Amino acid sequence: MAGVMSYPIGKVRRLQQCTTPDGHFVILAMDHRGNLRRSLNPADPEAVSYEAMVDFKGQVVGSLAPAASAVLLDPEYGAAQAVMDGTIPGQTGLIVAVEKTGYEGHAAARESQILPGWSVEKIARMGASAVKLLLYYHPQAPNAGEQEALVRQVSESCHQFEIPFFLEPLSFSLDPAVKPLPSPAKRQVVVETARRLTPLGVDVLKAEFPLNVEDEPKEMIWAEACSELSDASSAPWVLLSADVSFAEFERQTEVACRSGASGVMAGRAVWKEASTLEGAARSRFLNTTARKRLDRLGEIIAEHAQPWTSFGLISAVDEGWYHGY
Repeated sequence: MAGVMSYPIGKVRRLQQCTTPDGHFVILAMDHRGNLRRSLNPADPEAVSYEAMVDFKGQVVGSLAPAASAVLLDPEYGAAQAVMDGTIPGQTGLIVAVEKTGYEGHAAARESQILPGWSVEKIARMGASAVKLLLYYHPQAPNAGEQEALVRQVSESCHQFEIPFFLEPLSFSLDPAVKPLPSPAKRQVVVETARRLTPLGVDVLKAEFPLNVEDEPKEMIWAEACSELSDASSAPWVLLSADVSFAEFERQTEVACRSGASGVMAGRAVWKEASTLEGAARSRFLNTTARKRLDRLGEIIAEHAQPWTSFGLISAVDEGWYHGY
């Protein structure tokens, strides 16, 4: 792990809200927007109503939040709704996305944007525990500098309000004809991204698995790549699930946690089948299969993950600290 700086009091308190008592992240990711519409209605995603989006997210959160240390939600359909209707328990951390879904610009120079009308300040005001920014990033992309500037902007706002900053960089190929990135290239990009971006004020890195497991079946190589990622990151990191099967994500989680990760932000690998079900069948799936999946991830994390509190990010409190606070 690269050089680190200690967290201020507000960030420590909010990170405690997002973790288990042992300092691990078992986070349910439910901030999906565009891809959730496509899952709910593949033939006509735009026909999915506001009410349908809110209802689905509420069902997932209501069933799975009790097994999570925190829940990641979007402002449009999830965050305020889950608070106001009580589906997210008061003792569960709330992480809120700040970005607009999707990206602008050319496919080889993807531009992430803050959701219009939304901000870090508003996320802090609503009582959330943390801010999440999804960032399309490639170190050699022509707009890499602009994307880095956005990270700094969000980081500065999070520092102002003492709210933790979770950064989720997503890699992509600079050649539209080559999708996805070949495994060696993905490893290089994911690791270099962590090395470049985490020193910009990132508190927790939400990272992709640093290679394509379809191309590299050996778990020993997986572990080497995850250890390389741990060494490159100046912040604790958690593994995102993407759209892999639960069986695959379960394996990835154990390897990542044995190699320095502090937990997961698990989304579709846990609950995606629910989007194809309705009524009692959906509820039954969420309360049985999906719940067992999240519980299983929690067991793996408890046994193997690196607590965020072990990274030396909490400094001692001096007498009279409050005078200069």
